[in-house]
Amino acid sequence: MRLAASEYTRFTDQLRELSDADWSAPTCCSDWDVRLMTCHVLGMAEFAASSREKLRQMLAAKRAGGLFIDALTAGQVAKHADRRPAELVAAMERVGPRAAAGRRRLPALVRRGRIADQPVAADGSVTERWTLGYLNDVILTRDTWMHRSDVAAAVGRPLTLTPEHDGVLIAHIAEEWAQRHGQPCTLVLDGPAGGAWTWGSGAATYTLDAVEFARIISGRGTGAGLLTVKVPF
Repeated sequence: MRLAASEYTRFTDQLRELSDADWSAPTCCSDWDVRLMTCHVLGMAEFAASSREKLRQMLAAKRAGGLFIDALTAGQVAKHADRRPAELVAAMERVGPRAAAGRRRLPALVRRGRIADQPVAADGSVTERWTLGYLNDVILTRDTWMHRSDVAAAVGRPLTLTPEHDGVLIAHIAEEWAQRHGQPCTLVLDGPAGGAWTWGSGAATYTLDAVEFARIISGRGTGAGLLTVKVPF
């Protein structure tokens, strides 16, 4: 939850630095420019902030049909699509702290609930069933972090990274990646969010930038060998 609160703050700080032209820059999510991607992040923060809003969004997504996550995010974007950039920044300033607080309060009974059709990779080609606890504790922070990376890539600005925040997130991601592929390997990640891990012995070594690693295993980039194993964001 400390990481969650910090990530909402970092995303909002990033928005404040955008120029007028940056908001219309295309992102790796083909249907979204930076402004529409922000609409999604804001809508997901509202999802986290309020049990009532969470239920409203989930019911609306089920009524819309199709892949649940696609319907959920489409509803989030549609809700805020008419907002100007300054309004989106102000809304994130309000909702970010409430989202972090709402995630801390998620009741145990709700945490055990399950949601189907959750994408493992960015293209949605592989899905799995998650508990709401996993979504709340892990994915909602990773999703915001990855979209902060998406925005930085879209506008050509450096991504703010520190070992204390991004390094911890990347370490969690690396551990889950290793659990998912279950093979011996060594992973060496460069940059402020990097680190080095070895699982087993006598196997391949993968050396690359930490953010690049995250983007590859999210499905935003391509890799060989064990880097084809995806981790959900």
